[in-house]
Amino acid sequence: MSPRQTDAQSTSSPTQAAGARYSRIAGTGSFLPPNRVTNADMVERLAQDGIETSDDWIVERTGIRARHFADPSVSSSQLGLAAARQAIDASGLQPSDIDLIICATSTPDMVFPSTACLIQRDLGIHGCPAFDVQAVCSGFIYALTVADSLIRSGSARRALVIGTEVFSRLLDFKDRTTCVLFGDGAGAVVLEASDQPGIVTTCLHADGQFSHILNVPGTIACGSILGDPTLKMDGQAVFKLAVSVLDKAAHEALAKAGRDASCIDWLIPHQANLRIMQGTAKKLKLSADKVVVTVDQHGNTSAASIPLALDHAVRSGQVQRGQTLLLEGVGGGFTWGAVLVDY
Repeated sequence: MSPRQTDAQSTSSPTQAAGARYSRIAGTGSFLPPNRVTNADMVERLAQDGIETSDDWIVERTGIRARHFADPSVSSSQLGLAAARQAIDASGLQPSDIDLIICATSTPDMVFPSTACLIQRDLGIHGCPAFDVQAVCSGFIYALTVADSLIRSGSARRALVIGTEVFSRLLDFKDRTTCVLFGDGAGAVVLEASDQPGIVTTCLHADGQFSHILNVPGTIACGSILGDPTLKMDGQAVFKLAVSVLDKAAHEALAKAGRDASCIDWLIPHQANLRIMQGTAKKLKLSADKVVVTVDQHGNTSAASIPLALDHAVRSGQVQRGQTLLLEGVGGGFTWGAVLVDY
């Protein structure tokens, strides 16, 4: 940890309680389905239905060049299981060491049981709490915050936190403004109890008055889908709101820690749209080379996007131990939040 970070912590009330218990990221993992779908592939697919688009149009508006789609037989829990195994291995642990599982997803395998319980079963873990969190693209931030709180309280020692999605199942391939944005994948981290943070501060927010600008309005009743089960989005409204709330969340998390944006080594935002990510960095006065970007190759993987980006940055050597990371997400609900991490 740099002297700058140590000095900042010394003035921060969230990190000063004597004998306090914290959580730290012990390992990361991720998984992408092997079916990589380029913009050219999307152009060809949409053309079959008479929908015109182009690689230039997609890249200019989103920064996305490719995404991954899971085969119809592959579920969120299967993607999440692969990411979870990687994270556990990277932590030097065994599945039996895990005593809490939280899965963030908006595309569960079934209505119930939870995707977390299915992953718990497939890992051969018995007895520990396992549950899902549904906050759409902010889901991983929500899940990480809950896991951190349970570790701080002493209710858990080692938590597996997963974000996993098969968003391709929710897309309307006649709507070029949304279907080109999303992809499938999973990411995971293992949090473990520590006497040093770790997760320094978190903040979570939601405002249901904006539920209409991003949603999947269908529901299940009497054995049928009622309403429209495909994603609907007011792109302009989402863009404006996302940049605003991400800036506020970032400053809130930093203020809680008694720090400013100069402490951030890496910004790892929800990978929704390159312009939103660049706008957030600009407001924080961070250079573009401090932003971890995977949206160009993964598309928007909703709750999976932050842990996917984190694992990519760790395994590529971008993110190093001792650095400070700001993770933040925004999604349908409307939900948003941030987590400040001394990695």
